[in-house]
Amino acid sequence: MLKDPKPLISIITLNYNQEKVTCEFLESTRLLTYSNFEVLVCDMASGINPSQQIEARHYPNTTVYVNQKNLGFAGGNNWGMQLAKGDFYFIVNNDTEVTPDLLDKLLQPFFDDPTIGVTCPKIRYFQDPEVIQYAGFNKMNLYTGRVDGIGYKEKDHGQYDKPGASYAAHGCAMMVKREVVQRTGMFPEKFFLYYEEWDWSARIIKAGYKIWYTADALIYHKESMSVGKENPMKVYYHTRNRILYMRRNSSFGQLLVFTIFFIFFTTPKAIITYLAKRQFSQMKFFLKGAIWNIYSSSYSVI
Repeated sequence: MLKDPKPLISIITLNYNQEKVTCEFLESTRLLTYSNFEVLVCDMASGINPSQQIEARHYPNTTVYVNQKNLGFAGGNNWGMQLAKGDFYFIVNNDTEVTPDLLDKLLQPFFDDPTIGVTCPKIRYFQDPEVIQYAGFNKMNLYTGRVDGIGYKEKDHGQYDKPGASYAAHGCAMMVKREVVQRTGMFPEKFFLYYEEWDWSARIIKAGYKIWYTADALIYHKESMSVGKENPMKVYYHTRNRILYMRRNSSFGQLLVFTIFFIFFTTPKAIITYLAKRQFSQMKFFLKGAIWNIYSSSYSVI
């Protein structure tokens, strides 16, 4: 059980050439009712150093750290956790806006159950504020590598207002107990972008912790519901890391079935779809992401 009724929470968010979006996020933190927090804006080698502009706005308890290299989502947040002083790390996308009692709600489950290691809020779309993006995750299918998000793109009628354990945290917004990081390590940096939270979640659960969907905590995410996997680099990392996750977290039998499924179903379907849409760049990066796994070890920085 937690002894300090108001532990320090380190809010960690990354910035990469999105100063305006980051400032909108920071503006929302002015309304937080929880008082004992620090905000770390970790800049990933943006074209223009955002420090002066952000610091001039005097956001509460906020410090900007600038890295000379883009470390990606995994490495950037790991760097932020190394700099943070808090008893809890709230890892959150800069393209979100927080609700006033968000930190209070996310913190409460840790007082109630010492086996909880991570809490995540309900995530709704900023542009469609009644539509859910995340209300927990079901278990990943380790034969296909497919993920089923609970409540995804459903209108919120209160059908997911019951809290409970989730099979994975959502990288958009997750509060992590420092003890968990000390026992399980941080994000696996080999992933760089996408699936890293699934890999870390698997380790956290194996270590005996629960990942908790906190239904009464709410955050709004500015990711558009209509945006698919159209960006070539997004296609690359989704493909690459889906396979990498399976290599690191499935049994030999599961991996064998997945490999057959990927070669004879996923790949032909993707190629046909990209050709039909004349998305030749996306097809190239899909194949590039798959081929990357042939030459790469599945183990690296944790």
